[in-house]
Amino acid sequence: MPEDDVKNKMDTKEDQEEKKVSFGFKNVPLEERQKLVGQVFSNVAGNYDMMNDAMSLGIHRLWEREFVLKAKLRKGMKCLDVAGGTGDIAMLMARGVGDKGDVTVFDINKSMLDVGKDRVVDKGFVGPIKFVQGNAEDLPFEDETFDVATVSFGIRNVTRLEKAFKEMTRVVKPGGKVMCLEFSHPTNKLFSQIYDFFSFNIIPEIGNMIAKDRDSYKYLVESIRKFPDQEKLKSILEDCGLYKVKYYNLTNGIAAIHMGYKI
Repeated sequence: MPEDDVKNKMDTKEDQEEKKVSFGFKNVPLEERQKLVGQVFSNVAGNYDMMNDAMSLGIHRLWEREFVLKAKLRKGMKCLDVAGGTGDIAMLMARGVGDKGDVTVFDINKSMLDVGKDRVVDKGFVGPIKFVQGNAEDLPFEDETFDVATVSFGIRNVTRLEKAFKEMTRVVKPGGKVMCLEFSHPTNKLFSQIYDFFSFNIIPEIGNMIAKDRDSYKYLVESIRKFPDQEKLKSILEDCGLYKVKYYNLTNGIAAIHMGYKI
């Protein structure tokens, strides 16, 4: 075989490997990951609250309240919740911004948005909350539209998280906040070992019992372990143009709140 043909085949193989991204502990082609993640959330949409209860040992509601408190919302503010799915964060923010404020729930998955719309109506938050479907890597909003942009338990499922954070930064006004609440890496070694055992051995079985879907819950656990640790995520946010970036560990680092400001 001619040397150039061999080189071209090697280059093609290397290009294919470079285009692969993690889906849990597996590497899949870049173009397939979004579809696979979409299938996971279509599968778990109806049991999303129970899923978060299982994965956070039931503490995620306290984390979410702390997350929104740190946003320091005021009446009349405009807020964007990316990957906002079932509306948990949006309903908390709606209380902060009041009737004259505006909260937009943005998610790529229609099943999650449908669940969120039903929940918001059931709880009476019809006015200040609206739902928009789309990709976090290409937000359909003008520059400097929102006072605060948040993402909660969703960014690790985005294929290019840096691109999503850059988009969130773009649509926030100068002086506004970009905030992230996400499962992270426990800071205590013994606690980390205990949580690993729970995550890999118990959570998938809970998923199997609740939703008859062990594989989706297995992916969600694996996606947490592949997610950048607290310091790495802080650096990513800084590289996206945010300043005064800080993070706050929750429950020994099972989760963390990251936040930064747009210049």
